Formats: sequence, structure tokens, C-alpha cells
Amino acid sequence: MKSQNEKAELFKKIHNDTSTFIIPNPWDVASAKILTYFGFKALATSSAAHAFSEGAYDNSVPINDILTHLQKIVSATDLPVSADLGNGFYKNPKKIFETIKLSVTTGIVGASIEDVNGNSAYSIELSTERITAAVEAVKSLDFPFTLTARSDNYIIGNQDLKDTIKRLQAYQNAGADVLFAPGIQTIEEVQSILYEIDKPLNVLIGIKGSLLNYEDLSKLGVKRISLGASLYRNAMTSFVDTIKQISQTKNFSYAQKSISSNELNNLLSL
Repeated sequence: MKSQNEKAELFKKIHNDTSTFIIPNPWDVASAKILTYFGFKALATSSAAHAFSEGAYDNSVPINDILTHLQKIVSATDLPVSADLGNGFYKNPKKIFETIKLSVTTGIVGASIEDVNGNSAYSIELSTERITAAVEAVKSLDFPFTLTARSDNYIIGNQDLKDTIKRLQAYQNAGADVLFAPGIQTIEEVQSILYEIDKPLNVLIGIKGSLLNYEDLSKLGVKRISLGASLYRNAMTSFVDTIKQISQTKNFSYAQKSISSNELNNLLSL
């Protein structure tokens, strides 16, 4: 296993490379191992996918449970892991500093912080203070941690591109390493954001109705593409469809298409 410092250096290098990379989002040890098997360069947790897998709502899982989850994911792979820390679990910037310092003990080499609480966005001033506190925590570390700052306007239904860009610029100036506006769905929105920032941009794919694709985003210069909870939702789609078939028709044909136990053993044999 690579050390945390080695993973951190590798994660920074990936962001400095010229190519666009996909950073998929596991929700448990098995999904982390399978994603590693298929050759991705790094992984990022998804607070929503993890919460759903625990039968809970997004951003409702206690911080201690999240830390345990992060430790399991990090231990399951030799890839760099970035953590979805939601809104940092607290409103106060000083507590955001503590969240970063605490989360680093799990072995992660990056993390993202949201600027919303439920369906309400924090003010841009408070949000910037929170990112500033996170940056201070990162600077106190003895390895290059990658901090991602999120503007979640679009996720909460506020499709205000101008305010989103203003927030991303503020977080960039506060020292964030990567910027992220989940929910944007058009090439024009991506272009507008890229024109106004100087840091790597993460774009979320896997949203219904979005026509964004790897080729277009790569040509634009998007650095990182994440999948959020879409992999988990896709897995649950198959599960629910199968259960409906069994309960409604008493038909078990799904078994003919299922991956075998031997295939799973091979995928999980890291």
C-alpha cells in the first residue's frame, strides 16, 4: 500500500496533468475494490450514496460514522481517495477547520465542502470564511491535501449562474485547489464557469436530462469528472427492477444475466 503522502502527491499530479480524468464514487468496500480493478486513477466518496446504502438521507449520517466509512474505503484501495464531507457537519468556520483535521486521520488525501445547509445556501461571506478555515487546516498538514470547494446553487434549485461563478471565484481566492458546481448540465454553463476561474473544475455527470459527455468536457479543459451517487442509483435500479419482476410475475430470469460468484471473487481480490 502507498503511504498517505505518496497518494497525496499522486492525486496532485493527476490534477496537474493535461488530460481529463474520471473520479468515480464508491459507496462501500466492494464498490471501491471493483472501481480500483477497472483502472481508475482516483476515487471520491459520495455522501448521498453512502447515506442511501445505510438506509438514511443524505447529510444525515453522523461524523463519526462518516470517519469509519472513510477508513474502510481508504483501506480497500491503493488509489488516492477524496472525501465528500457534505457541508462539513458544522456551520461555524472554526469547526470546519476541525472537520478537515479530523477527516485527514482516515487516510484521505482530498475533500470537498458544500456551501449549503439543506435547501438553503450560506451567505457568500460565511461560505468563503468556511473555505478559508478549511484552507488553513490544509496548510497545517505535512502533505499536499487537495481541497475542493463546491457551489451547490443548482443542487438546491437556484440556477443562478452569475452567483455560482461569484461564489467559485471567492472560494478560489480563499485558496481552494479545485472548484465544483454540481448540477450544471449544459456546455454553455461549463464554458462560462471555465472562462471565469483559474483552478481545475470538477463536473458532475450522471444527472437525468444532462447531455454532457467526456469528449466535450475534455475539449473544454474540464479537469475532473465525478459521478456522484449515480452509480449507486444505477445499481439500485437493477435491484428494484429485479424485485418487481419477482414479486409481480414470480419470474426468476434475472439469474441468467447475473454476474457469477467467481467473477465477483476476481473483482474483489485486491
